[in-house]
Amino acid sequence: MQLTLTGARVLRPDGWSRAPLGMEHGLLSDDTPGRQLDLTGYWLLPGIVDVHGDGFERHLAPRRGALSSLEDGLAMAAAELAVNGITTAMLAQFFSWEGGMRGPDFAEAMCAAHAALAPSQPIDLRLQLRLEVGMAAEFDRASALIRQHGIGYVVLNDHLPHAALLKGKRPPRLTGQALKSGRSPEAHLALLQRLHEEVHGNPAPARAFIEAHPGVLFGSHDDQSAADRAHWGDLGAGVAEFPETEEAARAAIARGEPVVLGAPNVVRGGSHAGKVSAAELVGLGLCTALASDYHYPAPRQAALKLATEIGIERAWALVSSGPAAMLGLRDRGELSPGKRADVVVLEPETGRVAATFAAGRLAWLGAELAEVLLG
Repeated sequence: MQLTLTGARVLRPDGWSRAPLGMEHGLLSDDTPGRQLDLTGYWLLPGIVDVHGDGFERHLAPRRGALSSLEDGLAMAAAELAVNGITTAMLAQFFSWEGGMRGPDFAEAMCAAHAALAPSQPIDLRLQLRLEVGMAAEFDRASALIRQHGIGYVVLNDHLPHAALLKGKRPPRLTGQALKSGRSPEAHLALLQRLHEEVHGNPAPARAFIEAHPGVLFGSHDDQSAADRAHWGDLGAGVAEFPETEEAARAAIARGEPVVLGAPNVVRGGSHAGKVSAAELVGLGLCTALASDYHYPAPRQAALKLATEIGIERAWALVSSGPAAMLGLRDRGELSPGKRADVVVLEPETGRVAATFAAGRLAWLGAELAEVLLG
């Protein structure tokens, strides 16, 4: 598609501009190719780069046990991403002892569906693996998945209830977890006890796994302290995803490591689990990227909310150029000539997305702008 967007306010790396924004061959241009589209009254912003989101799960299994076509579900997720201005999305898929949609079997099926569908979508759908460290016995299987599907970002989780198991207590929510995994409560407890004994205080399997995948970006999840961040960072997991305290976030930034925070935390004014406020960490300069986490509208909403305090330029960078740089995607994240034509057309009065272009392709078109574009 060759198209020139005129009349709008354009957020470029050096600030706002009224200069036309051209798109041709999937890239941005300072030329004025193709049709001229007057977008007076709108803002043009860089496409959102979402570094971690599992909102796609709702499309893959709208109800427990009601699995539809995984490819159709991913297509619906891509549409929701586009509606919310997300042009690059890391789909955070579990690889966990928890089973069900978080188990290895589902991860393999989801990755296969992604391979079949993603090339046809304008939104750049990418895979992130959320690997439980307790899955050491299945690490070879996880490695095969990473290599087969080119997964470039892996986050190490440890959701085992170590505190309860160390005390010999029955972990909370055991029965519900067991039912979701398809195990009896007794079998599930036995599994947790065995995995706890294998991995608690034993970083060797995680270290070996990281070392076996050069070129893959690794992170840790829910760091609670500076010691946690040092532990994972020293192992090679250099991204701090959703640190739970200011101490952990500050330690990551001091080490030169990226910090990913949840955009829903910003939107709702705090953590749903009573953890540190993401907005406060942003204000302290302790944030590299805001992620959708579980709600795809949240990055856009969070950036617009933060704009009243730190300005739209800094706020939008947390959902565009910041996450793009973190992922090593140097071809996107800002509206500059030669970059991917990932553009969000925003209605400034409502904060809603009127249109989304991904690599120059029209990924979403709202009713208000449809009449203008279609003539």
